[in-house]
Amino acid sequence: MACLLAASVAGCTGSQRPQADPSEIMSRSYRDPGPSTLTLYTMISTRTGSGAHTSLMISGSERVIFDPAGSFRADIVPVKDDVLYGITPNVERAYRSSHARETHYARIQTVEVTAQQAEIALQLAKQMGPVPGAFCANSTAQLLQQVPGFGHIETTYYPIKLSDQFGQLPGVEMAEYRENDDADLQAGLAFNNARLNQLESASGQ
Repeated sequence: MACLLAASVAGCTGSQRPQADPSEIMSRSYRDPGPSTLTLYTMISTRTGSGAHTSLMISGSERVIFDPAGSFRADIVPVKDDVLYGITPNVERAYRSSHARETHYARIQTVEVTAQQAEIALQLAKQMGPVPGAFCANSTAQLLQQVPGFGHIETTYYPIKLSDQFGQLPGVEMAEYRENDDADLQAGLAFNNARLNQLESASGQ
């Protein structure tokens, strides 16, 4: 019960997000020009240091976020099961900004991978289906285990334990993202949704 409560505060709730159709996903698809990478997000309580949510950004032939049992939603971001599509730089900033607030910060760990590794992770994310609440770290660990070079990752239900394992990968880069705004996750989601809509309008798309 305590685990589920902590997850619901941070964004690991098994929320029912509207499902996008293939044409919407295709129209929003985004490919980052940089190298193929996997980025693990771990949302951590500023009060207790415990992990509250896990997600994985996959940058390869397209850039998506596998957001298992997550709460993030935005008008311009198509969602299918627990995969967020069209992760442009603006959307990525909105994603981490929505989770980082007075009560939580985001630990962001990135490792460069081959195009093949990224593509395998991408296809696995699309096949995972909707994830039950509080299974965010577990499902992400299971996905990573199936990517060549990540077979040593052990299954866990704890975001911090998964983060610690990911942090042992050669070449991994770590950063922290913090904000000190409203503790209410829904307020952060609403603010960043409005900002994305404004940026979209300004770009003339």
